[in-house]
Amino acid sequence: MGTIFLVLFFAHCGKTESGDPDDPDPGDGITPVDFHFGADLSYINQIMDHGGKFFDGGTESNPYRIMKDHGTGMARFRIWHNPVWTKDIYGASGTQLYNDLLDVEKAISESKTQGMKVLLDFHYSDTWADPGKQVIPRAWMDITSIEVLEDSVYNYTFNTLKYLDSKGLMPEFVQIGNEINCGMMYSEAPKNFPKLNICDGNWSNLGQVINGGIKAVREVSAESEVDTEVILHVADPKNVQWWFDNMMDKGNVTDFEVVGFSYYPIWHTTIGITELGKVVAAFKSRFSKEIMILETAYPWTSDGNDNYNNIFGAGQAISGYPFTQQGQLAMMRTLTKQMISGGGYGIIYWEPGWITSQMKDLWGTGSSWENCALFDFNGNLHQGIQYMTDNYESE
Repeated sequence: MGTIFLVLFFAHCGKTESGDPDDPDPGDGITPVDFHFGADLSYINQIMDHGGKFFDGGTESNPYRIMKDHGTGMARFRIWHNPVWTKDIYGASGTQLYNDLLDVEKAISESKTQGMKVLLDFHYSDTWADPGKQVIPRAWMDITSIEVLEDSVYNYTFNTLKYLDSKGLMPEFVQIGNEINCGMMYSEAPKNFPKLNICDGNWSNLGQVINGGIKAVREVSAESEVDTEVILHVADPKNVQWWFDNMMDKGNVTDFEVVGFSYYPIWHTTIGITELGKVVAAFKSRFSKEIMILETAYPWTSDGNDNYNNIFGAGQAISGYPFTQQGQLAMMRTLTKQMISGGGYGIIYWEPGWITSQMKDLWGTGSSWENCALFDFNGNLHQGIQYMTDNYESE
């Protein structure tokens, strides 16, 4: 999730309208055949390289296979431009980069071998991109022309996808930017770098860059056996109407299939859980696009399994959804029902496999998310995963 820090979850643009008051009623709750149950598995390779083990029914197994066997039809992976820090953080023992093209290639290959579709999430940064931080890739820092930046985004996206397609690994979905509430590549930007902060009104510039990325997707997909769909992504459904209205109008970005948003119910409280289906139906009607939750999660415990402080779970649980495996499962069932009732396209759980290991990131060793994973502290898959295989048609 671009929201790796708790503080970053609260950095939004300040314009937060939601669809209404003529929202259409949600549908009848029957699960559509193309509803996607997904999981962001971006950390899995790094965790396994650093001692993490995964079990299904007490038997150690490939986590990609475990997820597929229990209902995951789509794997999501982030890609960073040149994340040298993911190697350097291990010091002399560092042997490779993670979440770069080669790591993503391995992850996509594992996922497709298991029969999962793939969503590739371009952050257009060397590190985390989220609502509060959109850092320019170091290689692009000296760019001063919007046309050169658009071309750089186009070429990077094109070359990445062309390489993957040459390996038979073309993703079925591509995300242009990660939680781009206020835009992309604006954090600590040099004075003459093109202005892409839409919270300062730079809709046209950002739209030009996004369209460059979309163009690359379309051109590679046109020559591929995979008809790739394009997704745009903001955090918190309260920002969706404002953002997409303006991006389509002022930014002239219309060539995409999916409106995506992050929805972490503990933090994103403007739109309540029981309102979600109606709001999703309104979005679908307003934009004539598919609607998908790209990131969500909920704790199954408030405890931790290592010395890396957890991002959430120490506060108050939402009423009716205690921090237990049963409470986590109930939350995910409710969110799924709401998405289905509103005609949603899918729901992706963020980093269900981020268990404790010797994996390192910029802030700690282990996991700040093990209490939100779909595996327990021993690496065993637990009952939280069951929402993916529920029979929602019978409800």
